Amino acid sequence: MITVVGTGTGAPLPPDAAEVLAGAGLVVGARRHLAAARPPERAERVELGPLAPALDRIERYADGGARGGPVVVLASGDPGFFGIVRALAERFGAGRLDVRPDVSSVAAAFARLGLPWDDAVVVSAHGRDLRTAVLVCRSRPKVAVLTAPGSGPAELGAALADAGAERVLVVASALGDPERERVERVTPAEAAARDWGPAVSVVLCLDGRRALAPARTVAGPVAGPGRWALEEGEFAHRDSMISKFEVRALALARIGPRLGDLVWDIGAGSGSVAVECARFGAAVTAVEKTADGCERVRANAAAHGVDVRVVHGAAPAVLSGLDAPHDPDAVFIGGGGRELPEIVSVCARRARRAVVVAMAALDRVPAARDALTAAGFACDGVLLQSSRLAPLPGEVSRLAAANPVFVLWGVRPPATTEGVPQ
Repeated sequence: MITVVGTGTGAPLPPDAAEVLAGAGLVVGARRHLAAARPPERAERVELGPLAPALDRIERYADGGARGGPVVVLASGDPGFFGIVRALAERFGAGRLDVRPDVSSVAAAFARLGLPWDDAVVVSAHGRDLRTAVLVCRSRPKVAVLTAPGSGPAELGAALADAGAERVLVVASALGDPERERVERVTPAEAAARDWGPAVSVVLCLDGRRALAPARTVAGPVAGPGRWALEEGEFAHRDSMISKFEVRALALARIGPRLGDLVWDIGAGSGSVAVECARFGAAVTAVEKTADGCERVRANAAAHGVDVRVVHGAAPAVLSGLDAPHDPDAVFIGGGGRELPEIVSVCARRARRAVVVAMAALDRVPAARDALTAAGFACDGVLLQSSRLAPLPGEVSRLAAANPVFVLWGVRPPATTEGVPQ
């Protein structure tokens, strides 16, 4: 049996855990855990660095009959929450584990603020690319980020400040240590300007306007919207300059927006596609060349309770360095005029997964298709022709034809995704 003990946020070990530790033959943990727990002198100790050698040592010790006593693994907080329990269960089987959890750093940090966290999204940047954490923080109002050196408050704050995200960062350090504990509220720019050191336990990223949400039944991130391809009347728009819901339905299916994604809406107009992608949890950047169009995008995002970054400028020029260093997972292009082929080419060079192009003009289809295939995308498309029911006198209906729209999409083949950051 391998006993996994959560050390909490600095409080003494509970009596039952202390008793197990006293009889341990092999104790595994980070340097700080071993120093704080003080295993018996006779016990063999393994200081955690790279995980694989520690797992190998546990296996050799356990297979040898563990004559010196049981194996005890020390871990922070709740070791089953983004912790070592997963690796141990995969290697040795869940049935060989006796897990003794304590309070996680996430629970402790929210407790310090007096906030519930059943509606929070928790994302780990510990040993992982910070990209997903940044995008989730942009798209969700209450996020807890588990950090690590190089992926801490300064780096997170810099990325959010560059994206113009209106967020408050709560940096919780040395939780549970009565002398060193600090819980500080800062702006992303303030976080970026500081050296936070190694004591950071967790970073909370909050939208102050929505940090206290109504009670829910299901914990974690909000599920996808109950409906999509919303009616045009649910968006503010100018002179019907909006992607019709039939077009949006197909575009959303090909974009596949989800939590942790970055989506661009180029030539956003009313921002209807941007808003719909944000409702699925994606971080979204909408590019619009008119000032009044930018205001409409912001108004529509606010009306639907989502965050959309709005960039005022004309493509393709404005795309240079957009959202750097993060490339979009998918791009929707709803405008472009004569510059459309260049816009498609620029977007295709950076898109990780897909580019979707909607066009009313027949003459632009071949050039857009060529731009997608030249970038190595597998290209397909349809001509959407729809007719909607329209009332006639006498309580009867007719079919009113909408203007046809070409929808092309390019998908990066699996073979070419090697080397593309995930």
